[in-house]
Amino acid sequence: MKKSPGNTPRRGTLAVGQLTLLASVLLSALPYAAQAARTADGLETQDELQSLPAITVTSEKIERPLEKVPASVAVIDGWDTEQSGITGMEQLEGRIPGLSFQPFGQAGMNSPVMRGLTANFNSFSTSTLLLVDGVPTLTAQGFEHGMLDLDRIEVMRGPQSTLYGRNAEAGVIAIHSLPLDATPRASVSAQAGSRDKRVMRFALSQPVVEERLYASVSGNWSSQDGFIDNTHTGKKEDDREQRNLNLGLRWTPGAATDLVMRYAHQEYDDGAALWGAPSSPRTRVASGTQGWNRSKGQTLSLNARHEFASGLTLHSVTAWNDFKDRIRQDTDFLPADVLQVGRDHHLRTLSQELRLEGQLGEADWLAGVYADHSDNDLHSTSKTMMGLSDMRADQENHTAALFTHWNVPLSAGWSLAAGARIERNEVELRPRGAVRQDKGWTHVSPKLALQYQLAPDHQWYLSASRGVRSGGFNVLAPTLGYLPYDSEKLWSYESGLKGWLLDKRIRYSLAAYFMDIDDMQVMQMPSVGMMYITSAATATSRGLELDIDYLLGDGWQLKGGLAWNHTRFDRFQDGTTDYHGKHNPFAPDLTGHIGIRYDAPQGWYAQASVTGSGKVYLDAANQYKRNGYGLLNLVAGYQRGQWEIAAYADNATDQRYDAVGYQNGFVTVYSPPREAGLRLTWRL
Repeated sequence: MKKSPGNTPRRGTLAVGQLTLLASVLLSALPYAAQAARTADGLETQDELQSLPAITVTSEKIERPLEKVPASVAVIDGWDTEQSGITGMEQLEGRIPGLSFQPFGQAGMNSPVMRGLTANFNSFSTSTLLLVDGVPTLTAQGFEHGMLDLDRIEVMRGPQSTLYGRNAEAGVIAIHSLPLDATPRASVSAQAGSRDKRVMRFALSQPVVEERLYASVSGNWSSQDGFIDNTHTGKKEDDREQRNLNLGLRWTPGAATDLVMRYAHQEYDDGAALWGAPSSPRTRVASGTQGWNRSKGQTLSLNARHEFASGLTLHSVTAWNDFKDRIRQDTDFLPADVLQVGRDHHLRTLSQELRLEGQLGEADWLAGVYADHSDNDLHSTSKTMMGLSDMRADQENHTAALFTHWNVPLSAGWSLAAGARIERNEVELRPRGAVRQDKGWTHVSPKLALQYQLAPDHQWYLSASRGVRSGGFNVLAPTLGYLPYDSEKLWSYESGLKGWLLDKRIRYSLAAYFMDIDDMQVMQMPSVGMMYITSAATATSRGLELDIDYLLGDGWQLKGGLAWNHTRFDRFQDGTTDYHGKHNPFAPDLTGHIGIRYDAPQGWYAQASVTGSGKVYLDAANQYKRNGYGLLNLVAGYQRGQWEIAAYADNATDQRYDAVGYQNGFVTVYSPPREAGLRLTWRL
């Protein structure tokens, strides 16, 4: 397909090769930067340098130091996300090496990609699980978070099905809110930026009854004009408006019992998705069919914890998740109403987890049960030159699982982590006007990891684990009889090093992995309005992941990371087409970031970061693609007392990285342009 001039990347694009070169230069300069920091005042004593703080994570559902977890885990603390202006999931792309998202262009819809694995949103499943305060999000619909009142983000790369089930085949993104405790907190932030962007954010948390009852509330409202010109209406096509509200209540009736209830609401009132025709000038449409996104979601959860006198702890997480995916989108981008798609899905999930935690000698263990029930009302429309297709169906999912996990010290230097999960998943589809279908799968997902303390500050680990993602039915392929597709399965083998250097001024993590994937699910779109998922592929995925955090001293800090992944089809034939050796769609070979920050004693600060991704292909034939890119993000601010003012520029060099040929060549998903603005924040 010939590209139009409007889709040609600008000169000066910071491609991934340049990003890698920049990372190499900065990393090679670290010893000299550290030396400069030590000698700036003529002093070289390391006693004057601070060390990085210890990090505790709950990636194994039990609190453990980051370096003691035999897995590749990346962590971003809440202060970092606030200072960097991270307010949504897509901004984690590259910032967490190895994590990216399918280019789609609709707010509230994110299909994650981890270690080369992903799932299409029409499967109503994900390959990477989102957990918000222990509550799972099982679909790409509603896979979003406003990063309000945030404590930290933990990203566990690699299969986590043993502890987290069928949606954690490639990893887990766990978001943790700040605790509801005796420390009162309050903040209010106002932001103004490009394209008339306006944002208000607030958070409040304080005790209501001393040592018994605590409450929190946080929320945001944001609005921004679009950048896609509609020459037919004379208006911008893609305005954005979003509202979030989070409520929390914690009750501690006694020293041994802790109950936390949380409610979260997200709402979107947007124009069209960031879509246009590949053959038209960039960011220009002539749509006579109005596009909109009026999706909304809500979550209610109860997290209960009780410690028995015997030392055992009972933990319960009950959650209800409700998301309404409501959109209409023009797909010919012309005045006549010829081609369009629409969705009016209502997705509901009730989940329950009960687990018991304890110790046996020096070993710690947990065992639990998990169950969920999803009830989805599906309504999809597709208007083509052949007429209107109106698909309606009810889909129910049932899951039940038993799991256990143990951490066992073997000697002074060796330790063993082992666990297993048995899970049964059943799917029932009831299409309007067609025969009801049902199918079920049973999986066993073991994990075994061996860790060795090479030195007081250095650990090595080796692990083997099983990952699974459930199967389902092709709800958008009625002409094919809503054919089922099988669950995706893999074995993963991983080895890594992690620890500290230079008196704990450097924290590092390096992991290498190999994954053997069977019954790989791949989305195919042979024509407009015809989409189906096949599980006929096998593939291998291999890669490396590096994370570094370096406290240079005298106010300077450097953070960086790089992930390389190689995922290719070993065997995949669909019809008469053979895709052997092709890239798995949406899986970049490289992702990463590098950033440097300076905090001055006078209260001002400045930081610069580059995040990037390699080229991704948009189809199994690797005919259409989004080129690699690197984004330069800048922030500078000043803090005085309870006030902070900051100026920012995201995508400062205005790079373009459009996904040209999405939906088998019919659509371009536009990348957003440069954005600059100011934030004013007050904190108690």
